[in-house]
Amino acid sequence: MQRVLSRSLHLNAALSSAKRCSETIDRIIRVDHAGELGANQIYKGQLAVLGNTKVGKTIEHMWEQEKVHKAEFDRLMNKYRARPTALLPLWNIAGFALGAGSALLGEKAAMACTVAVESVIVEHYNDQLRELMDNPDFKDHELLETIQRFRDEEQEHHDIGLHEGAEQAPFYKALTDVIKFGCRTAIKIAEKV
Repeated sequence: MQRVLSRSLHLNAALSSAKRCSETIDRIIRVDHAGELGANQIYKGQLAVLGNTKVGKTIEHMWEQEKVHKAEFDRLMNKYRARPTALLPLWNIAGFALGAGSALLGEKAAMACTVAVESVIVEHYNDQLRELMDNPDFKDHELLETIQRFRDEEQEHHDIGLHEGAEQAPFYKALTDVIKFGCRTAIKIAEKV
């Protein structure tokens, strides 16, 4: 009897652990999918305004990478049967508005938007990587490598924004602080809703 009880407790602990891992992956994929959709919309909005300027090709390059990120998280949503955020329509509109709005303030402001968003996303991806690597039950190296690769590309976008003069944007600090706050808030909401 004691042996059966011990096995039952061990099985329940294993199932509980697997369930937590599944909830973790569901949350990670949901929030990252929402973020990549938002990033696509930001670059779409920036390109709508600045497509025929000297930074148009740069924005297009970053948007092409974001399209790949979004497609990969679409695939991962299906693979893991993860639940998307209920706020996808809002992220569509908010992302485009942020992209177009920052671009209407000028090329430097659009790049400041990129720097702000990408700095938060790099930090966010780093937090996820630490969480997954600290989980002894996590074994999905494909997901880990995907997040690492996308983190590196987001860092590249951040650095491009700086190279393109983001810090010369009017009210750079205020603009980037507001955008960073919005991004962090969107992440917290998408993790839950």
